[in-house]
Amino acid sequence: MSATSNLIDDAPLTTFHKKLTFFASGGPFIDGYALSIIGIAFITMTPGLELSTGEIGLIGAASLIGIFFGGGIFGWLTDKIGRHKMYIADLIALALFSLLNGLATEVWQVVLCRFLLGMAIGADYPIATSLLAEFLPRKVRGRLLGATFVVWAVGAAAAFAVGYLLRDMGPDAWRFMVASPAIFAVVTLLCRLGTPESPRWLLSRGRQDEARAVIKKVYGEQYDICDISSDAEAGAKKASFTDIFKGQLWKRTLFVSIFWTAQVIPLFAVYTFAPDLLASFGLTGDANLYGGSFLISMLFVIGGVPGLWLVEKIGRRKLLLGSFGVIAVALAIPAFIPDVQAGPLFLALAIFAIASGASSFLEVVYPNELFPTEIRATAVGFGTAISRVGSAASTYLMPVAILSFGAAGSLLIGAVISLVGLVATFLLAPETANKTLSELTSDKKPAFPAERTKEGSSL
Repeated sequence: MSATSNLIDDAPLTTFHKKLTFFASGGPFIDGYALSIIGIAFITMTPGLELSTGEIGLIGAASLIGIFFGGGIFGWLTDKIGRHKMYIADLIALALFSLLNGLATEVWQVVLCRFLLGMAIGADYPIATSLLAEFLPRKVRGRLLGATFVVWAVGAAAAFAVGYLLRDMGPDAWRFMVASPAIFAVVTLLCRLGTPESPRWLLSRGRQDEARAVIKKVYGEQYDICDISSDAEAGAKKASFTDIFKGQLWKRTLFVSIFWTAQVIPLFAVYTFAPDLLASFGLTGDANLYGGSFLISMLFVIGGVPGLWLVEKIGRRKLLLGSFGVIAVALAIPAFIPDVQAGPLFLALAIFAIASGASSFLEVVYPNELFPTEIRATAVGFGTAISRVGSAASTYLMPVAILSFGAAGSLLIGAVISLVGLVATFLLAPETANKTLSELTSDKKPAFPAERTKEGSSL
């Protein structure tokens, strides 16, 4: 093989890639499941622990605050000590804190367990996606990275289904619900055992022999480190957390932070309090509350199907712009309908779910493509952390928003936030489809609209 063959970027899709995608999907599945199951658990937890409105909001936000710290800290740590070690350790933490959550007897214990669970969830975003991105061929990188995050919605849907099945287990039903993520964490842990370290990361740390061994094991004896594209040069690279704010990278960091936050604020508010939101529409009874929540979750999954096709067909930028536009319009319309009824409100939520599902996976595609190997996990972790500031605030305030502004007013707030995401995407979003990681992370190749304009190119 020649030194320009770009083994990882241009290699054909193999069984190894598919398995690695499946293993990486375990984290987002648990994320969606664990963050959504709490909404169902509140039905029996609230009377069982005599929760106030403030305590409900705090418990709902605790895991998101944990994700803030987990993503920020462990993304940086993943770049320092490697993807593989963290790939396994965070699943052990997920299982442990889920089980402890089910044993909690006081509100503060529930809050603490949800916070620690969130830290483990936040850690998995930069760990699993950076490892996967560094192995995937460029022609399917967006689709397979995105597929791991579409599984987030599958986990959320599973949570509502499990919650419905466990609802009749008495006043302690919530304990079984909040402990149940441990089952999926153990299964995912067993699947991930034996996953190799990223050869790109190994080369970025100057560990050529180990990188060569991984390449030959995964791709065959005919391949060597010279077949990896140039973004992972054979030599240790010094990097620090602040590198994501230096040079042209600060624009990428700003873009990722804004669009990711604008996506997750309405997303987590809806998932965490789906039954409460549907009740504010005027829907009552188990069939409407559980069934409606499950349906909304499945619409996120359904939206992901065309999204995963469009991400390679029309590119990341157009897909993100279109989805933000559709969401902003859909969530705003009910606010302008006098005495709006449950039908239009539910329709707006359904359109939001489909459009969000079609593009929310870009949260793990864009940051993994825009930053070099030595700070890739740091950037993903930072994006995860910043986005959770907004989502934690929205989750904490969601019960208050429903009471203060009603269903239509709450959806209108989501529309305004989506409009902010649309503007930021228009001004800052690059197109990264079908480009090698070395092309995207080279200082010599500008990727942003403003940068291309300076060179005489159009947006």
